[in-house]
Amino acid sequence: MSGAPLFDLHCRRCPRLASFLDEVKAKHPDYHARPVPSFGPRRPRLLIVGLAPGMHGANRTGRPFTGDYAGELLYETLHALGLSNQPTSLHRRDPLRLLHCRITNAVKCLPPENKPVGAEVRNCNDYLGAELAAMAPGGVILALGGVAHGAVLKALGLKLGDAPFGHGNEHRLGDGRWLVDSYHCSRYNTQTRRLTPAMFRRVMRRARTLARIPTKRG
Repeated sequence: MSGAPLFDLHCRRCPRLASFLDEVKAKHPDYHARPVPSFGPRRPRLLIVGLAPGMHGANRTGRPFTGDYAGELLYETLHALGLSNQPTSLHRRDPLRLLHCRITNAVKCLPPENKPVGAEVRNCNDYLGAELAAMAPGGVILALGGVAHGAVLKALGLKLGDAPFGHGNEHRLGDGRWLVDSYHCSRYNTQTRRLTPAMFRRVMRRARTLARIPTKRG
């Protein structure tokens, strides 16, 4: 996927998603309601891959994991581990900076009911591939959920059987990088206790360690 762009704000490859975003923009003219760009250094040691923008989160604010509960847990954890300069992400123009890490999504556009179909994941996969190619050598990819995990494997030319998904699973990739798995930090997963803040912090800390990011605190 060499030469693929990292991002296209005007992408309309997926008719269902493009049509849905048009509807959302008509109802919420102040929302971003377009493909959501990644956030963080362009050559990170840790790349965090989520599923897709949330309706009133990233789709509203234009920054991944910003404006909803999943983002609250993610950014609080990043700050606690010394990977950001503040614990909250309010909007895309606030002074938040990520340190050594970058946040992206397997699908850049809001899907209906937060459920992209397989063709939409595939259509967006070369953007993810470009993000992976831009990473620092020996870095870590943290996949939040099974869809993100599968999208990463596809972008790397690997099969699901090569690296099964499971919370806390670690997979050494042939290029010296690691793929680490976590359940998605969604409100549903935390409310049902499938994922606790402590569980999430442990897997995030492990990803930071594998990425050999300097420890400042946490």
